[in-house]
Amino acid sequence: MVEMEPAAGNPNYIMVAPPPTPAVEPPPLASTHRRPIFSFPRRPAFRVTSEFDSESAVFLHKISCKLWDSLAKFKFSFNHSSKGDISEPQISFVSKHLSLHYDVEYHNALVKTSIDVGPRLQLTAAHDVKAQQGEVTMVANVADPGYSLELSTPVPSVGLPKATFRFPVGEFSVKEKEEEEVKNSLSLSGILKGQILNGVCSAQYKDEELKLRYGYKDDEMSFLPILSLPSNSLSFAFKRRFGPSDKLSYWYNCDSNYWSAVYKRTYGKDFKFKAGYDSEVRLGWASLWVGDESGKAKTAPMQMKVQFMLQVPQDDIKSSVMMFRIKKRWDF
Repeated sequence: MVEMEPAAGNPNYIMVAPPPTPAVEPPPLASTHRRPIFSFPRRPAFRVTSEFDSESAVFLHKISCKLWDSLAKFKFSFNHSSKGDISEPQISFVSKHLSLHYDVEYHNALVKTSIDVGPRLQLTAAHDVKAQQGEVTMVANVADPGYSLELSTPVPSVGLPKATFRFPVGEFSVKEKEEEEVKNSLSLSGILKGQILNGVCSAQYKDEELKLRYGYKDDEMSFLPILSLPSNSLSFAFKRRFGPSDKLSYWYNCDSNYWSAVYKRTYGKDFKFKAGYDSEVRLGWASLWVGDESGKAKTAPMQMKVQFMLQVPQDDIKSSVMMFRIKKRWDF
């Protein structure tokens, strides 16, 4: 009996591929799925968010749902005290071009609307029904995206509209002064920003006061001095990062000698510890966040954020207070 070598191990073996089999498409199957004669819209998803602050001892409840495939949103919010009293109920309807906020307790409504008149022209309006006051704003985008002109006026109008011109390195506004004794007088405000010496320098003018700021920031340190003119008030902020999880912030006012310091340490994405001191109110404090402090409850573990804070007055340590705040979200 002679054993034959396998094809892969015999160099003289030649494989001959069989002729291709013509592809035959199967006949289409008869569709067994029939569309319903009557289709009903799906129930909108409801979201309930409850928040409690131990300092005020009041619950804040919010109920919201999205309508018409997220084209609009309905909200209902109210406060609930520990005694069972309900206060500040508000109903809101928000869409892309129209929003309505109704205060049930004061029987007042605030209506806002936004309309795109053209590809570069937008018109917005707000009206307080009870106060019979509002504001109309028109924004026109100039040739480049970084340039725009905004005109806003109160309704009923009492003077010239406020004009704001925005450009890539800042903006400035011109409006009529509200003082009755000063007539035909204009008020100017604005801000300019620029890159100087690996930092950002800005000059802000408002209410006859000029603030000069210079901000320097790298991977480990940031420095921000602020000079106010004509008062010559000087203050500065300093931040130092010791690692990816530790950062120290310090602020000092040279005129009043007030200062504050904050130390922050993070443990992953969902835990944050802070401790600080404010010399102006002579108060030390420490807080612990469970869940992202600046994020929403949706991204927190179990959709819940919790903060514990301890406040220790320097002059009376025995009157220290332990507070907490909790925020929980449910999706239905």
